[in-house]
Amino acid sequence: MAAILHQIKNFFQSVSFKKYAKRFGYFILGCILLLLLACGGLSFYFNQNKTEIIAKINTKINENINGKFHIGDFQYKFLTGFPNFTLALKDVELKDNQWNTHKHTLLKAKEIEARLNIWSLLHHEINIHKILINGADIYVYKAENGYSNANIFKPKKKKTPENKSETETTIDQVDLNDVHFILDNHVGHKLFDFDVESLKSKVNYNGDNWQTDVFLDTQIKSLAFNTVHGSFAKEKQLTGTFNVSYSAQKEKIDVVTKGLKIGTDSFDITAFFNLAKGNALFGINIGTTILWQNASNLLSGNISSKLNRFNLNKPIDVNCDIKGDFNAEGDPRIVVQAIIKDNELSIPDGLIKNCHFKGIFTNNFKPKDGFNDANSAVILTGFGGEYENIPLKIPQLSINNLEKPLATGTVNSDFDVNRLNQISNDKWIQFTEGHATANLQFQFDIVDLYINKPKFIGNVNVTNTSFHFIPKNVHAEKVNVQLDFTEQALLIKKITYKHKKNTIFIEGKINNFLNLYYDAPEKMVVNWNIYCPNIDLKQFLGVLATSQKSKAVAKTNKKPTMSNQIRTAIEKCAVVIDIKADKINYNKLTATNTKATIQMIDSKLLIKNGSLQTSGGNITFNSEVNPSGKNFAFSSNAQVNKVDIASFLKSFNNFGIQSFSPNNIKGKLTSQANVTGFINSNGELITNSVHGNLTFNVNQGALLDFQPIVKIGKFAFPFRDVKNITFSDLSGNFKLRGEQVDVHNLTISSSVLNLDAEGIYSFGRGTNIALTIPLRNSKNDIKLATKAERDAVRERGIVLHLIALDDAGKMKIKWGKKDK
Repeated sequence: MAAILHQIKNFFQSVSFKKYAKRFGYFILGCILLLLLACGGLSFYFNQNKTEIIAKINTKINENINGKFHIGDFQYKFLTGFPNFTLALKDVELKDNQWNTHKHTLLKAKEIEARLNIWSLLHHEINIHKILINGADIYVYKAENGYSNANIFKPKKKKTPENKSETETTIDQVDLNDVHFILDNHVGHKLFDFDVESLKSKVNYNGDNWQTDVFLDTQIKSLAFNTVHGSFAKEKQLTGTFNVSYSAQKEKIDVVTKGLKIGTDSFDITAFFNLAKGNALFGINIGTTILWQNASNLLSGNISSKLNRFNLNKPIDVNCDIKGDFNAEGDPRIVVQAIIKDNELSIPDGLIKNCHFKGIFTNNFKPKDGFNDANSAVILTGFGGEYENIPLKIPQLSINNLEKPLATGTVNSDFDVNRLNQISNDKWIQFTEGHATANLQFQFDIVDLYINKPKFIGNVNVTNTSFHFIPKNVHAEKVNVQLDFTEQALLIKKITYKHKKNTIFIEGKINNFLNLYYDAPEKMVVNWNIYCPNIDLKQFLGVLATSQKSKAVAKTNKKPTMSNQIRTAIEKCAVVIDIKADKINYNKLTATNTKATIQMIDSKLLIKNGSLQTSGGNITFNSEVNPSGKNFAFSSNAQVNKVDIASFLKSFNNFGIQSFSPNNIKGKLTSQANVTGFINSNGELITNSVHGNLTFNVNQGALLDFQPIVKIGKFAFPFRDVKNITFSDLSGNFKLRGEQVDVHNLTISSSVLNLDAEGIYSFGRGTNIALTIPLRNSKNDIKLATKAERDAVRERGIVLHLIALDDAGKMKIKWGKKDK
């Protein structure tokens, strides 16, 4: 190695090497001198011929334009672009002949470098090899009448055989730096605005055709195909290389680019632009894999403002095809296709997990209706996912008219109903078991991108579900439900409801359901047909209870959800129930063959045309029950026909009367009552709460061991059987006033005596009843044929006038008449 280095050192120190090195140095110096002489010659030539060169440039340009071309100054750049002659044009302006009308300057540049071919220049020809534009504003304007300031360039003259050999001026390279470009097309309401940091292009000519690779680094200020709707890719940085080719025969420019950067995302783009007169058609096809939000933010404002309300958290494959006419008004045709797999979709109404689908957007849903929001549609096919933990399958979903969006499609679902607990965010209902299937055609409006008033046609089947309805504290077990949604009504079929010892079979119908459910739930009437083999009525009074807490929660919700919308409808709707029960138990009352029409309106219970058989007779009634705090207020109009009075009184705990028991009385009761009062949460009548009017009549009656009569009988009728009194007439008219009862026309015609009573009877303190008692023995009055005959002899003989009154909580009898 040392020997080799020694040989190299000796070579550089040899005489022959020094001789050739000296000659090479002279050669280099000669070349430099020649270059300086050439540049100096060019500079001298420019200075000597500056006026002629300027004149030729002006002439060359003005020959080809209809306007004014102004250059502030010329400057020759020494050695720049050698061996070409580089000329710098300072403060360049290019205006069309109508500039005074529209005030838009086509070109205004601080500096334009033109590199001219030296040999062409020496032959007195202008051949531009390269154009560099620095610090310029380019404004291409097209007015409403179709005029454009870009029409400043005159059409080329057709070549004749005489001038066919003449060469044309061509530009081989174009570089732009810091150029602001605007294309303002008022005919089609289009605005393209770019801040071009750098554009580099080298053109290869093949006859009239040409091809170039254009490197572009620019910021998109506006890419608006319709200025009303806003810009695509607004304020995004665009960087990439475009393969651009021009076909003179087709008068068309084709553009292809791979890996174009727009913002942080890469795109593959294919485009064409027709340049023929009267034909400004264009097409752009864009393909990418991109995040939803990034893609949305590249679209115009009218589209992105809607799409930004949605999101997919994983990238999606997207293809966008845009075709239009630069001279046409309105939007171009836009078709966007996307494939979504194993993604998570955020929508204004919630979150759809594990979703997959193919999506298409078009702004020309009906080909003859133009390109606009009203004719736009989003079409989803093969949609699947989980919404609020509920699995959904939608073979096809169409959202038409983005001005007033309307969605239509078919949805299928198959799931365990306890998944619905997640939808009930205010925990008003909880499911513990059961299964549901749904097959529904749907239609709904989209208002502010929220699902609004969905309407369904189809069916939902629920089997063996158990739930707790919290506001009413209702537990249900093993319920089966079939819902059929039609355009006219909601049909509710095959419900088997089990609650404690009660089994109820239910079918229902809601007319005009799809309209009233959303717009006027208070006008919605649920018609139920209910059959009960055996029912305990007290267990169902809790269904009427109102949850004040739930109403407060509902008021604070800003946006209606599916959960609180269902709950609102349940609370506001009216319910009409046609009920038939083989057997009903209420306290000690047992009724059979019960029929009634029941209406439930705002937690109010109305019972109409009720009838039942009990205690050997029948009762017809109309009633109303309202929640009142922890109790229930009721009003009732009832007719009792020939019921066993003792059994009837036992059923209602003797209505709170303490002075006698049902065991004291026998007979068939016929009565008419119009009363109001309160029932507690256990279904018991609240003592002393009843008000109203009561008339009654007892046939085949008997009074057994009734103490007030027994006490009188001890000293008034010691020889009569006052402990076992039979009646030919027992009737009266009472006015109930809570604790006190106004007794009117109480008439007793019995086997022991006749008695008339009038006054006040109190369940507590304050009894004051006037008794009129003829002393004659009335045992044989029953044998008289007519009532008139019996009335004629009723008060013959001695008549006692007594007062039965309260004395320190005990009944006291004294002499006295009613008026005293």
